[in-house]
Amino acid sequence: MHINIYLLIGRKYWKKIHTRVIVIIIGILLGLFLTLLPVAAHNYSQPLTVQQLSNSAQQEQQGRQYYEAGQFGEAIKIWQQVLQIYQSQKDELNQARVLNNLSLSYQQLGQWLEAKQAIYSSLELLDTKGDRTTDKLNVLAQALNTQGSLELAIGKSETALAIWQQATATYTKADNEIGVIRSLINQSQALKTLGLYRRALSTLIQVNDILQKQPDSAIKTAGLRSLGSSLRLVGNLTQAQQVLQQSLAIAQKLQSPLDISAAFIDLGNVARANQDADSALGFYQQATAIAPSPILKMRSQLNQLSILIEQKKWALAQTLWSQIQPQLANLPPSRASIYAQLNLVQSLIRLQQANLSDAPTMESIGKLLANNLQQAKTLGDKQAEAYALGKLGRLYEHTQQWAIAQELTQQALVLAQAINTPEIAYRWQWQLGRLLKKQGDETGAIAAYTQAVNTLQSLRSDLVAIDPDVQFSFRESVEPVYRELVSLLLKPGNSQPSQKAIIQARQVIESLQLAELDDFLREACLDKKYAQIDQLDPQAAIIYPIILTDRLEVILSLPKQPLQHYATVLPEEQLETIVEKLRKKLVIRSKQDFLPLSKQIYDWLIRPAESELVKSGIKTLVFVPDGVFRNIPLAALHDGKQFVIEKYSIALTPSLQLLPPKRLLHRNFKVLGAGLTQARQGFSPLEYVEEELKKIKSEVPSTVLLNEDFTSKNLKTYLKSSFFPIVHIATHGKFSSKAIETFILAWDEQIRINELDNLLQIPEQKKRESVELLVLSACETATGDKRAALGLAGIAVRAGANSTLATLWAVNDEATANLMRYFYKYLSNSQEGKAEALRRSQLALLKDPLYEHPVYWAPYILVGNWL
Repeated sequence: MHINIYLLIGRKYWKKIHTRVIVIIIGILLGLFLTLLPVAAHNYSQPLTVQQLSNSAQQEQQGRQYYEAGQFGEAIKIWQQVLQIYQSQKDELNQARVLNNLSLSYQQLGQWLEAKQAIYSSLELLDTKGDRTTDKLNVLAQALNTQGSLELAIGKSETALAIWQQATATYTKADNEIGVIRSLINQSQALKTLGLYRRALSTLIQVNDILQKQPDSAIKTAGLRSLGSSLRLVGNLTQAQQVLQQSLAIAQKLQSPLDISAAFIDLGNVARANQDADSALGFYQQATAIAPSPILKMRSQLNQLSILIEQKKWALAQTLWSQIQPQLANLPPSRASIYAQLNLVQSLIRLQQANLSDAPTMESIGKLLANNLQQAKTLGDKQAEAYALGKLGRLYEHTQQWAIAQELTQQALVLAQAINTPEIAYRWQWQLGRLLKKQGDETGAIAAYTQAVNTLQSLRSDLVAIDPDVQFSFRESVEPVYRELVSLLLKPGNSQPSQKAIIQARQVIESLQLAELDDFLREACLDKKYAQIDQLDPQAAIIYPIILTDRLEVILSLPKQPLQHYATVLPEEQLETIVEKLRKKLVIRSKQDFLPLSKQIYDWLIRPAESELVKSGIKTLVFVPDGVFRNIPLAALHDGKQFVIEKYSIALTPSLQLLPPKRLLHRNFKVLGAGLTQARQGFSPLEYVEEELKKIKSEVPSTVLLNEDFTSKNLKTYLKSSFFPIVHIATHGKFSSKAIETFILAWDEQIRINELDNLLQIPEQKKRESVELLVLSACETATGDKRAALGLAGIAVRAGANSTLATLWAVNDEATANLMRYFYKYLSNSQEGKAEALRRSQLALLKDPLYEHPVYWAPYILVGNWL
């Protein structure tokens, strides 16, 4: 099917390429409207006539209304007129305030130079010594807030933070607590951009403390809502929900439909982040029922629509679309309405692809996009233009009109780059790569994909903060970019890929592993970059299995040798089925029918490299596992004669970049052990845990916290009082693809993954060394969850330990006690390292007739540094 959007909006428009380089505000969070509202007019005691005061105040209010409606160009026109009045009266304070408001509007439109000139003029007028009245302090603080947003937009996060700290101090002098809240929320945004998440969270908690002292008011409910949105975006979903529920309660008490519906939408977003689709739908439906404005109603309905489509509830989605459609004509042109409709397009395309009766046609979707594009142009919203252009290109891609799709995509990309919006640009770089690949230009496609990956790398902290309102999905919007580039670089054909291409493919898959963990943890906390540890261990081979849609690629890194690669043609679904079958069969104690599957996966991953491994004298295989390979014990792969563990030590790592290149120090070797033997919080007792901890204590010096002594508070107290290189926790726990469901069980509570680093890491003033080994001996990965072992990798990273030893499934208590005794014996008496100590312990069980089945010894895996 061919469509012609050119006819809908005229050929003349397409010749206009926006070449003026401007920058637009990046990452302004939806809930933070308090930070960007223009300064309200005040009747300052200035030499104005009563008539002038009345006219200027009315005009300013009109400008404010335009601003809040997203009609920034109209707001600018009004405020420029008001500015002239104040200039003619030499009223500097009111000039400064209006200039600040103008700067905010220019920022929203991406008119960077004008925004900069306006705010600098405002600050100049305010830069007078003495005469620091409360009114002047408030205007100065607001101007500093605006200047900070400009600095953040051009990537100067540290400068923005310093300016917002000045704003906080100025608001404090003016005794303006609401202003303090605004600037602190801004500070948290800058801290987050800098990757300082703990400080960002601490700042938000400070905001909460201030808000709790405020009387119930519209400002308090808005401030709490803003705080709730921020907490959600830094991954603190439990507290986000609590704060938003409080905001909702106050809004209901004040009988404010606007604030009630906005709170319901934000609560829906939290439920959605928790992957609780039913609760999210409920909140969005409540928002729809009470929303007093068309745009709020539309936002809540569009969120419902995207969830219904994700769940493939096509009939309900179709009914909802029929309710949304008539409302589109009533939406006033504004940034908010354009963005709502652009997000709607994404849902409509998926409805169209589902081949439903009465589904929207490509032509009708094209008309909607054309209308969005014209509205964006009328409003001067370059960011919305870039989105609309790119989505038009996507529409033509769907209809296989490659040339037109490419032209539109390139125009969208030029515009997105001109206004410095990488979160938009990467999408069109990716789209351009797909289009070039379709047209046979592989070199151009690789270049475009590489640009997209580089852009994603620069975006790391911003990506995790993208709001669900733009329907961001890591698995749909980010992961494929990496995999499709790897597929191009290692493309099967007559000639082998170059060493340069294999090296790049390895870098790309490492970057994907980091991005996946960022997404799982909901923050870009993986900022340490260590030297490649494989260069420091001459007896380790690194194996990267890479799952692509049509094949399995494996990259092999041997010490001081060029990278190698080999592939197996196999559809992704078939591969996943085989791997999942192996996992299920390995836990059936009475059978050996796991062996054919174990051999098959061995043939994929290791068989092609057997001779090279022997020739290179390899003793350790380090896997950087991809996808479902994380959920199986690679030690249980079988070559037809013996298990891999009988030939090699095995270790896993989410990325070599995360590993500090050091060996476990055997001096002052001591363990902090903690465990539960009794049933707690619905979990069964673990009878052999006490024996396990006793056996460890017989091998190495240990401090033990058992049952009621094993509380999160006690664990933290002991770690603060003395350094323990090893922390051994024998308790129930679960690894899941949902961070909220990944935890370890203490006597008093479930310790969630996002609390681990705060619990286990030693405070900075006492921090001599990080925990070298964290052992979790009774945890398991969630069955039926393809990405469950992300939770294991996430725990390993968040705990801050150099290595983590954990189990893939619930293990036999008695076997665990025996294995741990062997492990600590070999670890304390040998210089072989952690991976070798684990291998020898597993072999001890394998040779015992009681425990020779892999169900007993295979689930123990070492994640991180294997030395």
